[in-house]
Amino acid sequence: MLCTCCAQGRNSNMNTTFPLERVRIVLVETSHPGNIGAAARAMKTMGVNRLYLVKPKTLPDGHSFAMASGATDVLNDAVLCASVDDALVGTTLAIAVTARSRELAHPALHARDAACKAISCTNEGDVALVFGTEMSGLSNQDVLKCQLIAHIPANPEYSSLNLAAAVQVMCYELRMAEEGEQVLPVTEFPLAAFEEVERLYQHLEQTLTEVRFLNPDHPKRLMTRIRRIFSRVRLEREEVQILRGMLKMISRAVRRDNVARKK
Repeated sequence: MLCTCCAQGRNSNMNTTFPLERVRIVLVETSHPGNIGAAARAMKTMGVNRLYLVKPKTLPDGHSFAMASGATDVLNDAVLCASVDDALVGTTLAIAVTARSRELAHPALHARDAACKAISCTNEGDVALVFGTEMSGLSNQDVLKCQLIAHIPANPEYSSLNLAAAVQVMCYELRMAEEGEQVLPVTEFPLAAFEEVERLYQHLEQTLTEVRFLNPDHPKRLMTRIRRIFSRVRLEREEVQILRGMLKMISRAVRRDNVARKK
């Protein structure tokens, strides 16, 4: 039975010491239910069990369970989400798996390096690997929600990879990375969760508009570039609070100046 994604995210507060239990596989707007089942099978063979489905065109059905070939628990426990934001709530790292090069894209890693990075970060919180649709992959907007991009090296003359096959490759690399015991120790300062960083972006956009640095009618790519800046570092929760405190004081100063001008 599918679960509906809640505000805190499923198992976002788990205290497990097993890295793979901290990994979410997020499938965005999957077109064919059979691919959902095949992805579930690919996950379970590698010990990855947390499946998140963002607006699938068709909910898992009999074909999905047939293609899952016994990975019914992964399908039954899948979390149905209304948006990528919902699927990433509670995560501290999200990796977009895409074959296409992107202009103004986040840092890109090969699949193996991306898996090692994901496993090394699991002690800090949940990590998500995000996959797009079978035909067009992830949208630029969804890629911007992530902090890294992962590429699966393939034949440049025929790089088309089935969704379930891509999930299989990444889950294999995750398992190999876990067996390499590349988990980093928990840091003294907790990392900011996805939703905390998103609220920072919203606050920053609002403040930049207020001080007229950003024109909302012609924003160009300012916020995209700002996301790229912050994607190079993993913000701690306290750092996000400091930045938002600064933005709040800037807004107050701007409002005082506006009042003074009107007098």
